[in-house]
Amino acid sequence: MNSPLSPRSLRPRGGAGQRCGAAAGRSPLRRCRRRRCPPGPARRGAAMSLLRGLGALLCLCALRLPGPPAGTVVAARGLDMAAYRERVRAMFYHAYEHYLESAFPYDELRPLTCDGQDTWGSFSLTLIDALDTLLILGNVSEFQRVVTVLQEGVDFDIDVNASVFETNIRVVGGLLSAHLLSKKAGIEVEVGWPCSGPLLRMAEEAARKLLPAFQTPTGMPYGTVNLLHGVNPGETPVTCTAGIGTFIVEFATLSHLTGDPVFEDVARKALKALWKNRSDIGLVGNHIDVVTAKWVAQDAGIGAGVDSYFEYLVKGAILLQDKELMSMFLEYNKAIKNYTKFDDWYLWVQMYKGTVSMPVFQSLEAYWPGLQSLIGDVDNAMRTFLNYYTVWKQFGGLPEFYNIPQGYTVDKREGYPLRPELIESAMYLYRATQDPTLLELGRDAVESIEKISKVDCGFATIKDLRDHRLDNRMESFFLAETVKYLYLLFDPDNFIHNDGSDFDVVITPYGECVLNAGGYIFNTEAHPIDPAALHCCRKRKEEQWEVEDLMREFYSLKKNRKFTLKQASEHGEGESTKDATDASSGGEKRNAKKSSHSLLSCPSQSFNSKLAVLGQVFLDNT
Repeated sequence: MNSPLSPRSLRPRGGAGQRCGAAAGRSPLRRCRRRRCPPGPARRGAAMSLLRGLGALLCLCALRLPGPPAGTVVAARGLDMAAYRERVRAMFYHAYEHYLESAFPYDELRPLTCDGQDTWGSFSLTLIDALDTLLILGNVSEFQRVVTVLQEGVDFDIDVNASVFETNIRVVGGLLSAHLLSKKAGIEVEVGWPCSGPLLRMAEEAARKLLPAFQTPTGMPYGTVNLLHGVNPGETPVTCTAGIGTFIVEFATLSHLTGDPVFEDVARKALKALWKNRSDIGLVGNHIDVVTAKWVAQDAGIGAGVDSYFEYLVKGAILLQDKELMSMFLEYNKAIKNYTKFDDWYLWVQMYKGTVSMPVFQSLEAYWPGLQSLIGDVDNAMRTFLNYYTVWKQFGGLPEFYNIPQGYTVDKREGYPLRPELIESAMYLYRATQDPTLLELGRDAVESIEKISKVDCGFATIKDLRDHRLDNRMESFFLAETVKYLYLLFDPDNFIHNDGSDFDVVITPYGECVLNAGGYIFNTEAHPIDPAALHCCRKRKEEQWEVEDLMREFYSLKKNRKFTLKQASEHGEGESTKDATDASSGGEKRNAKKSSHSLLSCPSQSFNSKLAVLGQVFLDNT
């Protein structure tokens, strides 16, 4: 089919874009509480709005853990990070170009038959999901071109039943991330950005289509909504826990940027409803009736059906500097350790009794070590990661379910759909520890995926890890998450890892605003959200003197203005993100002193009750 997005000239001429450095691994909330921000010379005026907006961000990125230079630890094991980085780049373009050639404008590529299919709502989903990955790889021109195509071609006013969960994390999250990165990508943003812009309006339109799902007696949303008509009268009220608790990152960002509190309000209400309905021993189940608040599936664990609820308590707490959300997670964490943790594995238990119901490891649980690193629990994170890595080594991937006592796959759950979670954890832990074992996982992932999954038209889901049979699907998260986390693991100087020593200042209707200083929060589809942006679009009534003192460390009195105009040719690619940032509509680039220091796919079809029988999970139609 002829595509308006021809894959020609997609590869950039230059490098991977602007490079800085950063680390994650300790609790930003704890660091913000412990650190005393040293006083400095008095400074007021226009910079105050900048200082107010940076409070949360600088607590995130100011105190990076020192580590040896990346090349030092890599050389110890002879792993060439640059070579693997380029192999990951080639993986991306092999998949992306074939999506454009064979599948666009459908949601996903079918790599075995070289055609496309709609899966989650007919949004050209792979294009939205891959957009910020293009910028992370340094392909500014293709980013700009795709933005134009999405603005012209994506329509949310359609008679389609869409997953509320998937539409939020993939579409709303992808559009918000691209909106906040658009100036960095050299797009001439409109006056008032980041508080306005076409991608922000698209994200808001998509999110408003989801709001009818939250109109329930409990505030917990239905799992599916019709984008044209709202919730269907016969829609099942049973929704997975993650499908209820995975909105605060995107919806709070929308509320802060647009000034409409409704999005954050419904997300918080849903989070608190789950918290209110936890069991007496502090656990939540897998599926709940959103009308009656009765738990339908009572298996408690950290994996499928629950995973991103816990993830968003932590990331929402960091993004919003919200102690209540972090406190909720820490309480859950205690119960999870008490009832589900055995020898650094996490099992499934009955939510009211704590008795083991399923002694299995699910591949979706592999996000957990990365989440542990974000709250500073690095030692436990590494031990659990190493358990999961042994499973990868056994099969060349993570099977969907792995029976821990038997040490083998679970029947009908032997596949690996190229999920990112273990790679995601490796990236977070490598930022925190610089342990070369984590790079070895990245190496093994590249080798396995290329050897087993690569086909002429892209990369195919592995249907069975035992014999490497393939399935005719390439999910959009492969380009949104798997490739992105692999690339960031091997690219320690990517702008995403910025430690706060480099940032942009933009003018908004509310004064000066700092952006692109690092501390990005990845949503559960790996779309990075700049936390500083949440402070750009509203006035703060109270002056934050502690934040101002902290900023004095970073904000040099010497201001360097750059207005280098270097624009992409019509078909050329590869201007670095640094050049593109300087070219975009009148922003300032400032350097400051360096600091010293689930993916879950909730189904859109009717709910099939899950039964836990003798450590095995069955759907009622299998």
